[in-house]
Amino acid sequence: MNILEVTGLTKKFGGLYANTNINMNIEKNSITAVIGPNGAGKTTFFNMITAVYKPTSGDILLNGKSLVGLKPHQVTKFGIARTFQNIRLFHDLTVLDNVLVGMHHHLKSSWVGALFQMPRTRHAEENAKKEAYRLLEYVGLAELLNESAGNLSYGAQRRLEIARAIAAKPKVLLLDEPAAGMNPKETKKLTDLIHDMRTKLDITIVLIEHDMKLVMEISDFIYVLDHGEEIASGKPDDIRNNPRVIEAYLGKGAVANG
Repeated sequence: MNILEVTGLTKKFGGLYANTNINMNIEKNSITAVIGPNGAGKTTFFNMITAVYKPTSGDILLNGKSLVGLKPHQVTKFGIARTFQNIRLFHDLTVLDNVLVGMHHHLKSSWVGALFQMPRTRHAEENAKKEAYRLLEYVGLAELLNESAGNLSYGAQRRLEIARAIAAKPKVLLLDEPAAGMNPKETKKLTDLIHDMRTKLDITIVLIEHDMKLVMEISDFIYVLDHGEEIASGKPDDIRNNPRVIEAYLGKGAVANG
């Protein structure tokens, strides 16, 4: 069963096509990788799914409902959350407060209740803090809940961004280069976390990633983009030996000499 379907997705900036006729079917509870060399259009693709960019043409369906034309906060409410290639945390806020920010779509309290600290509002805030703490435990950051996010190590900041994203209770989580800048130990922790989110949190994962070892190890299915177009798709073994993929990454000489 497909949870996310992309058909004919195209984005044009002036006379330049960043994505051209992208078609993808993402199965529920799968881990799907979107790979390709720098400039292949991967982040533009994510930006269209999350309504940062409006597609020039094409459609994006989440559980059969189109997301095209929605605002980013509406897409989040529908069930898609993301992390970013360049980490976007509130560095001056605590680790706990960063996760609470990710919950704001689900907190139901009026401005009157917040202003006068009514019992119902206080109860909702207490529950939110408990849930945020649980998520920090889940990603291994609970002992740092009062630390400023900007003081965390790079790998910990990546995990905090994931915790904030899953605080929105997504059906689909988009991870944009989650292993970038990580050492092997941090990458192993990330790999385990991604597997765990899929099985225990019932989240479908779509990731952009340049770490091919991680991609081949973790992915159920892979789509390959080059110059904004899909050039290959398939299971890891299919992609590993695909001549078009090798050419896109290493050049025609690599195929000829292979």
